Amino acid sequence: MLAAALAALCLGTPVVAPAGLPAALRGVLPGGEHGGLTGVVVGELRLPRLVLALVAGACLGAAGLVLQEALRNQLAVPEMLGVSSGAALGVAAPLVLAVSLPAVVEPLLALGGAALGGVLTLLAAGFGRSPSAVLLTGAAVSAALQAALLVLMVMADQLDLQLIYRYLLGSLSARTWDDVTGLWPWLLAALPALVLCAPVLSVLRLGDEDAEALGVRVRRARLAALAVSVVLIAPVVAVCGPVAWVGFLAPQLARRLRPHAGPVHWLPWSAGWGACVVALADVPARLALAPVETPVGAWTALLGVPVGVALLRAGARRRAVAA
Repeated sequence: MLAAALAALCLGTPVVAPAGLPAALRGVLPGGEHGGLTGVVVGELRLPRLVLALVAGACLGAAGLVLQEALRNQLAVPEMLGVSSGAALGVAAPLVLAVSLPAVVEPLLALGGAALGGVLTLLAAGFGRSPSAVLLTGAAVSAALQAALLVLMVMADQLDLQLIYRYLLGSLSARTWDDVTGLWPWLLAALPALVLCAPVLSVLRLGDEDAEALGVRVRRARLAALAVSVVLIAPVVAVCGPVAWVGFLAPQLARRLRPHAGPVHWLPWSAGWGACVVALADVPARLALAPVETPVGAWTALLGVPVGVALLRAGARRRAVAA
């Protein structure tokens, strides 16, 4: 995370040495020269983008772990359960339909769309009694929501189409401190629920029957887990777009680090790995084709898919050896 933070703050035009970051933020370059432009670039462009990448990654990593543990399936990620697609649809629809709304309403639209996608998936799959049914149903719901997005894109004019396309790939470009501060109320609401949810996830790992025998109402617990995930995912999607595969990769890395722990211990590690993944992916997104920026979601997918598959295969081999 420190390496990603230094790369995000130091690399680009202008290049700033790590030792010169404090001076650049104060607007004074080494040697006493005035560095106002460098200070603006670092403090008003790169720093809020880095903070947003860390916060967004942490939210997606934590939400991915909650979904996977609640449904007892490591492939249960926001992208495959209709949550991310629903949130994106809620944000993109007013843009295409030329409905003027204040920026503060966008997280609410994303929240409603994400809840719609997740609840439709759980309802159609019988509230997750069969993990395979949840994944298949989630894929169907995601396809339907993405089809609705395609219809909106056909209706959009050229300028709106470019904005929607870039948004759907996930981007941190041109984000400011206002975007960062817009996430804090949602995080303050989700954090206590996340802390209360973690011990219940440990009980759900025992199976539905054993969890009910211990006094856990499985359907309500899964709905609560979905609600926590939606509150974590929707504001991030509203600001950054659906950044893909972070909710899949971060929990895998957390489990790899502490394979014998449980959800209570995995949760902070999953959030930390999610923050690292997004912060690392944003460096090539900003610099690989400079001065043109590429969407960070494309890089998280490029990183997440092969690494996640390798981790899954390594875990399967360990379980086969242990058996």
